[in-house]
Amino acid sequence: MNQLIVQKYGGTSVGTLERIKEVAKRIARQRKVGVDLVVVVSAMAGETDKLLKMASTITENPERREIDLLLSSGERISSALLSMALHAEGCPAMALTGRQIGMFTDNSYTRARIKQIDTARAKKLLQENHVLVVAGFQGINEQGDVTTLGRGGSDTSAVALAVALGAGQCEIYTDVDGVYTTDPNLVPEARKLDTIFYDEMLEMASLGAKVLQIRCVEFAKKYNMPLVVKSSFVEDSRGTLICKEDPNMEDPVVSGIMCDKNQAKVTIKGVPDKPGIAADVFGALADVALSVDMIVQNVSEEGHTDISFTVTGADLNEAIQITRQVADAIGAREVSADKNIAKISIVGAGMRSHSGVAATMFRTLSAENINIMMISTSEIKVSCIIQQSQSKLAVQKLHDAFNLAEAPQAAKPLSSPKKAGGSKRVTGKRRAG
Repeated sequence: MNQLIVQKYGGTSVGTLERIKEVAKRIARQRKVGVDLVVVVSAMAGETDKLLKMASTITENPERREIDLLLSSGERISSALLSMALHAEGCPAMALTGRQIGMFTDNSYTRARIKQIDTARAKKLLQENHVLVVAGFQGINEQGDVTTLGRGGSDTSAVALAVALGAGQCEIYTDVDGVYTTDPNLVPEARKLDTIFYDEMLEMASLGAKVLQIRCVEFAKKYNMPLVVKSSFVEDSRGTLICKEDPNMEDPVVSGIMCDKNQAKVTIKGVPDKPGIAADVFGALADVALSVDMIVQNVSEEGHTDISFTVTGADLNEAIQITRQVADAIGAREVSADKNIAKISIVGAGMRSHSGVAATMFRTLSAENINIMMISTSEIKVSCIIQQSQSKLAVQKLHDAFNLAEAPQAAKPLSSPKKAGGSKRVTGKRRAG
């Protein structure tokens, strides 16, 4: 068998019939140079939203099982149309659903986790010289019902198939030509990165980068599958390689700057300062599966304190409702919220071995009279909550402060794709897919 590459095309890449034809031509050209291909597709741009709107018109609370069956049709349409377009290009192809490719998941409708992939049929079709066009985002559970993998599910489908089939690498085609040091809409001088490490990409994805979803990167890191983000709109796009760290290379101190405006701060004032109060507050939020990001507790005064935490903007209303119930129960004075905030973060593997990175960030913001409300850190990240109106200025000044517009003195080489080898059994022992 030739070298195997798994490719994934997002909704904008297959958003129209003309785009589908262009993708087919690209695949056909690659196939002619002796590359075996498995192609995973998302639903056409806007299709999933249209289907969800239909469901909400029928009922306010549709069953999740039926939602999965409904939404899976979007990717099936894309895969069938792309397969037809490949045949029109003289390229043997076969469209396959999640069931037909052997994607087995658990029973969690709308957010299923991959348990294993039966590769027997895929291998047989590849040996018969077919391009496999797989409907992403979906699988089947032990009852034989259709399940979907949740947000970013097609990316996860692609990485899982690449691992199971022993592919050399997994290529994610989208409407951008790689991962940038920051949002080019905020900083025109933002630079495309040739290489970024798994941990850096995981932090960026969690901080608002929309190029790749967290689950996809987690899966790639777990199985050491090289990921390449490329543009489907640019011929011969080199893209950005996401891979494991090279111990022989010196890591850049800061690789990127992220800005997440989808944040809100909740503050509980006059909280009794005694053991168990924090457990009451955050236990109640955990009970309804609300994720909390940053947490700050002020110094106690006269037996009372204030507690602030951040949630996503989408979770704010529910968070306020739950927090007010807890505040009444514990005798807190009041609950307030602030939606006009943003989270600014710097990310870089080099932070592990360089001092003064946080100080540079704080000095830069201070010089622009930007007040920091909250701070959180990890080994390779520093995040600050600031006023949303100052977020663009903050990103621009931090990008300058860390010289991110300039290419590194010695650029890190792109790792060579792994050779296609034997298949691997993908299991669900760890939440990584």
